[in-house]
Amino acid sequence: MATFPRNEIMSLTAEQAQHELGESYGPDLRLADVLTPDLAELELGYGKAAGDPRLRSAIADRHGVQPDQVVVTVGGMHGIFLLSYLLVDRGEQVVTTAPLFPMTRNIYESLGADVRVIPLSFDDGYRVTADAVRAQLTADTKLVSLTTPQNPSGVAVSLETLQEIVIAMDAVCPDAYLMVDETYRVAAYGDDPVAPTAVSLGSKVVSVASLSKCHGAAGLRIGWVISTDAGLVERLTTAKFSTVVSASPVTEALAVRVFEQEDEILGVRRRWLAENLQITEEWVRDNSDVVEWVRPDAGALCVVRLKPGVDLERFRPAAADRGVRLADGDWFGDEARVFRLGFGYPSAGELKAALDALREAVHAAH
Repeated sequence: MATFPRNEIMSLTAEQAQHELGESYGPDLRLADVLTPDLAELELGYGKAAGDPRLRSAIADRHGVQPDQVVVTVGGMHGIFLLSYLLVDRGEQVVTTAPLFPMTRNIYESLGADVRVIPLSFDDGYRVTADAVRAQLTADTKLVSLTTPQNPSGVAVSLETLQEIVIAMDAVCPDAYLMVDETYRVAAYGDDPVAPTAVSLGSKVVSVASLSKCHGAAGLRIGWVISTDAGLVERLTTAKFSTVVSASPVTEALAVRVFEQEDEILGVRRRWLAENLQITEEWVRDNSDVVEWVRPDAGALCVVRLKPGVDLERFRPAAADRGVRLADGDWFGDEARVFRLGFGYPSAGELKAALDALREAVHAAH
C-alpha cells in the first residue's frame, strides 16, 4: 500500500506567522490583477486533457517548443507525480539530490523506488557536478531528478553541467529520463539574464514548472510538463485524464491572462527580489558572527546556517517567541543548523522587520 511520509513543511500552509520567512515564493497576485469581464462568459464544462490550447501555446512560446509538446498539469507537483508514476516501478532506481523539496522525494518513496542520493552540502555551495551524478548512475536507472535553481538553496545547475549529465546518461542508462524542475528559472534578480531551459538538451530531458513561485499565482494550481518525446507526451496526457480528467478551465483562462501580462509581472517581481536579496545580503554581513549563507543564483529563497556558537535548542523557541517562522533544513534532508530563508514574500519594510526579529532570536541563543 502506497504511503506518503508526513513532513512538517505542511506547517507553512497553516496560519501565517507575524514574520514570515519560511515561504518560497514572492508576493501573491490578486484575482483583480488578471480578471477580465469576458471571463463571465466562460463555460464551466470540462477542459481539454492536455490543456487549453492558448495556454499550451503561451508556455511553448517561452520554451522554444511546439504547443503539442506541452501538457498542462494541476501544479508542478502533479506533473512530477505523473512522470514518476509512468517512468518508475517499485524497486527501480531514481537518482536525485539531498537536500531536496520533500514532496518530490516523498513521491519516489511512495512508489517504492530505489532512491540513490547525491549529497549536496552547504560547505560545497550546493553545487551539482556531472561526476557526482555519473557516480550514481547504473543500467537500472530510470529517472534522474534535478532542480535548478534548487529548493531550498536557490543555487542553479548550469546548462553545461546538465549537458554533461545527459551525455553520461546516454552512455550508462540510455532509456532513462532527466527531469529538470525549473520552477524558479525565470525568477532572476533585477536585470540578471534568465537561464535557458534544459528542454533543448534532447528528447530524454523533461522540464517541469508552474505559475506558483515566480509569478505569484500558486492558487491557480497551474503547472506543466514539456517533452519533445511525442510518446511520453501521449502517455502523460492519458495519465492526466485518468487522474484528474483536466485542469479547471477557469484557472487555465486566468493563467492565459498571467502570461499575457508576464513581462510586467516578472519585471516588478525581479526588482522586488533584487531589493530583498540585497537587504538579506547586508543582514548576513552585519551578523556574520552568528550566521552564514550561500548566495542564491535566482528565486525567492536562500539557505542560512547558524554558526556553532548559537545554541540550536535555544534558538528555535526564541524565534517562535518573536513571531519568526523559517523552514527547517531537516525538512529538506539538510543539516539541523541550516534554515531556508524566504526573502521574496515580504515587502522590503516587512523583510527588514522580520530580519531584525531574527537577529534578536539568534543573539538570544548565542
